[in-house]
Amino acid sequence: MILVDSSVWIDYFNGKKTSKTDWLDSVLGIKPIIIGDLILAEVLQGFQDEKDFKTAKRLLLNFPFMDMVGQELAIKSAKNYRILRKKGITVRKTIDVMIGTFCINHQIPLLHDDRDFDPLEIYLKLKTVKI
Repeated sequence: MILVDSSVWIDYFNGKKTSKTDWLDSVLGIKPIIIGDLILAEVLQGFQDEKDFKTAKRLLLNFPFMDMVGQELAIKSAKNYRILRKKGITVRKTIDVMIGTFCINHQIPLLHDDRDFDPLEIYLKLKTVKI
């Protein structure tokens, strides 16, 4: 099972060809992919056209769904953010720390195209999909 970050989904829905979107396209229907509430919100908020929004929502909700945060994960995310700050690393988006912490906690590899996850991989043992 893998979690696909919004950085990849957004490129995918925009038709942007990258190694990550190509890989995602090649494994859809083959590898188990989950969608989480934070990623669902990030992806869907970018659609300006109502028809595209509804199509993307329908497609994304076909994947198994998991709630990603909650009290325990919020506290773990804050701790992980603080660990990185003590190392002199500032992650630009708190939501990325939450997504990374979710993956670490559930031992789910993350497919992403966002440098904010690099410190979580290096210092917090976030597993990522290697392409």
